[in-house]
Amino acid sequence: MKVLYDFSVWAMSGMLQLTKGGKSKLARLVKGREGVFDQLQTFRNGFSGKIVWFHVASLGEYEQAKPVIAALKKTYADSAVLVTFFSPSGYENVIKKSQPNVDIITYLPFDTNSNVQQFLNIVKPEIVFFVKYDLWANYILEAKNRQIPLFLFSASMRKEQVYFQSYGGFFRKVLKSFDHIFTQNKQTEDLLRKIEVEQVSIAGDTRFDNVQAISENPKKFPKLESFVNGAPVIVIGSAWQEDMDLIIPFINKYSQYKYIIAPHDIDQKVIDTWSKAINKSSIKYSEIKEAELDKKEVLFIDNVGMLSSLYQFAHIAYVGGAFGKGLHNILEPLAFRVPVLFGKLKKVSKFPEAAISQGAGCGFEIVDAASFEKIIVDLEAINAYKKAAKSADVLVRENLGSAQKIISGVKKSFNE
Repeated sequence: MKVLYDFSVWAMSGMLQLTKGGKSKLARLVKGREGVFDQLQTFRNGFSGKIVWFHVASLGEYEQAKPVIAALKKTYADSAVLVTFFSPSGYENVIKKSQPNVDIITYLPFDTNSNVQQFLNIVKPEIVFFVKYDLWANYILEAKNRQIPLFLFSASMRKEQVYFQSYGGFFRKVLKSFDHIFTQNKQTEDLLRKIEVEQVSIAGDTRFDNVQAISENPKKFPKLESFVNGAPVIVIGSAWQEDMDLIIPFINKYSQYKYIIAPHDIDQKVIDTWSKAINKSSIKYSEIKEAELDKKEVLFIDNVGMLSSLYQFAHIAYVGGAFGKGLHNILEPLAFRVPVLFGKLKKVSKFPEAAISQGAGCGFEIVDAASFEKIIVDLEAINAYKKAAKSADVLVRENLGSAQKIISGVKKSFNE
């Protein structure tokens, strides 16, 4: 299986080289990796201390890593933090601005044996963390061979994954290479113990720590105060066309709310199409003038980076993606103690937070325009909204502290 894995990685990296002349995501994935070793060597030449390496797949996993990185910096203040990304969508978003507690950000070179040797020889990491699921076998096995402490956190696994199949012996070896695996839930812990991975414990979902930190110190948008002007606001985050098809009828029918809509992809033509379908006065964030904001009823966010803090204005939130590629982050509005609606999931097991929020009474699944309207109308009944908001508060508070559990577990491993 190791030979087949190595061939697959080699073939993948070779085929991707054919795309690098374009501007597609695949092309950027290849182009972005050019010069990574020089970047790492330059950093290493200027820093002789200890480096702690975190690997994430993309932006969502980085959000899970951030509270752990912050907690680690408090314990190992003199260590530098390296974060590697696999996906350009994550790397390109993060590299645009400085990241607290992170000293260097690069792409992860493809998982070939030669790349792994060169990467580890340059970086010489003191500790290695992988986040959630982006597990590259050669990096992990070689780090284990070099006796570098290895940890996986925010692990969330499903029984259909290769690790739990009869032919998954090689990949089970990868999991067993970790000194400790911190899981999000008991289901993952049970699955790991069934394949004799014993160094495992439940730490929870670190995203709760991250969204709580955002809610305690959200970005300030003074102009939006004029837009809100005391009205209840429905924030529609990460909206796709499938979501808006169900929501626009509600917007056209109910005038007591104001609406903030943040599309998943910033496409001016799509925003214009939605604006024309809505029978209320709307404006794009890039076009606002403070004097006219209070007269507008719908605000389209046509930039990236605002959404997680926009929920501070929400009375009710809707998070998109469930009808398409996958549900986006519902924990962000919940951290502001806001009831959240989302579409019916195709794969519930991939988004356990959706089921958890429903069970808690602060998350609500919709299937069509009628159910969207009914849930919001029901929430406005006496005490219904207060109950849902209180449930969100309890849910978030009960799940805080994952990052500290992980760092405490890491320290315990060293003491043992």
